[in-house]
Amino acid sequence: MSGRVVSPCIGVCSTTVGDRVCRGCQRYDDEIRDWPALETSQRQARMVALDALRVEVAARHLRVVDAAALQAQLDRHRIRYREDQPAMSRAVELLRVGRGRIRELSRYGLVPHADLDAEALHRRLADELGRAGEARRQCLVSVT
Repeated sequence: MSGRVVSPCIGVCSTTVGDRVCRGCQRYDDEIRDWPALETSQRQARMVALDALRVEVAARHLRVVDAAALQAQLDRHRIRYREDQPAMSRAVELLRVGRGRIRELSRYGLVPHADLDAEALHRRLADELGRAGEARRQCLVSVT
């Protein structure tokens, strides 16, 4: 279907266990519920905002130094990503899925700012993304 905007869902919806903001995609519960009814332009804007959120948070903790290596590892491990998804947002996905198997982040095109392994880096990112997602929910709720 032309103009179709895929969902940012990554299949680990924590709203089903009571979270107001999903730990997987950082959308809030009402946003997930209303996603199918949003106009294409609204979905695109939300995708851009979610990517920007991930880029902002992840950039505090790591750099993507080799986007081609990152993409090769995503492909190798069959981790889903969107063609228009920024490399830093893709890195968040890689860490979420592969954190237990990654030994040398540099082989994945990533360099952490602190001496953290993939598991610790993922935990830090997940915590901050959760807080940032909640702040985003508060902003969107107060606007409506």
